[in-house]
Amino acid sequence: MALLDHLGITVDDLERGRAQFHPVLTALGYRSGGEDDHSISWNNGDETEIILYTWDEDSGPHRHGRVGWQHLAWAMDTREEVDRLHAVALDAGWTAVREPKEYPRYSDRYYASFVEDADGIRIEFMYNPPREQA
Repeated sequence: MALLDHLGITVDDLERGRAQFHPVLTALGYRSGGEDDHSISWNNGDETEIILYTWDEDSGPHRHGRVGWQHLAWAMDTREEVDRLHAVALDAGWTAVREPKEYPRYSDRYYASFVEDADGIRIEFMYNPPREQA
């Protein structure tokens, strides 16, 4: 089975990106990795790496709903973890797109929140246990 190895995300301001992503990624178990003038990374052991990039050109913020990035969802072990990560993101300057709530249109067990950073990058924290655990 192929697993996600790394994800690169371009942001307008690398330091602002660090301030918004670092608290969320460390709360998810990632650790700071390398950095240079144009990138910062976090990794989860020897597994998935998240990399923020910035470039000298002005491309404007990402617009949700346009072709390209939609959102990245992290599966949490409990509803309380969804709530906790949502609060961590808000404290780090992310904007709530959707507060934590149930989404019965996805499943009768689906509970999630959505946040967006200053560049319009959207992430989701979700809890959707297998039916036998619910």
